[in-house]
Amino acid sequence: MALTATVYHVNLSRGGVETTTLPEDVYRKYPGGSALATYLLLQAIPKNADPLGPDNVLVMAVSPLTGLAISGQSRMTACARSPLTGAIGDSQCGGFFPAEMRNAGADAIVFTGQAPEPVYLWLHDGRAELRPAKHLWGRVTADVDRLLKQELGDPKVEIAQIGPAGENRVRFAAIMNMVNRANGRTGLGAVMGAKRLKAVAVRGGTPPKPADQEKFRELIKRLKAL
Repeated sequence: MALTATVYHVNLSRGGVETTTLPEDVYRKYPGGSALATYLLLQAIPKNADPLGPDNVLVMAVSPLTGLAISGQSRMTACARSPLTGAIGDSQCGGFFPAEMRNAGADAIVFTGQAPEPVYLWLHDGRAELRPAKHLWGRVTADVDRLLKQELGDPKVEIAQIGPAGENRVRFAAIMNMVNRANGRTGLGAVMGAKRLKAVAVRGGTPPKPADQEKFRELIKRLKAL
């Protein structure tokens, strides 16, 4: 696997970001994606948390193969208590955002609390910070994609974000990236809106490497021959 072993914990209420490294046995049992996202959610969320309240927890986790040179493996799972069903909700997206999140140094990001004002997370090359997003609140996703790339000075920044539906806590709102890729199930965009988290912007220059490069190349050859 190509795990970085790094989980970012973002406390939106306090405005702080911390990192943890989970033990190898946890990663072997919950190897990225939906498994890791659900594990991290259940570790952090209190019983009977309001899906649109500050106690809900939002997790974004990439798959174990994301970032490697395998077609179709750029995947990210978002997970929280769903405002649509009240149960655990998870939803996957593709596009370039998952691979860029992995290249930036994260296997998962865990959001807790609720920001007092709109913010976005800027994660780049192993560093993370919360930035004000009042100037982005109320704007549609295409505008935010353009404005954040200008603000951050890099057209290759990838952005997962919400539009007005998420901001207004529509219970089936999606999380969008690349403007047209979506975590579209279970209303997780509304969870971002309730947390006043407008966007997550990622950029990284360190792609993951397989532990055994030769076996990895052999695997790719077999997959291409199918």
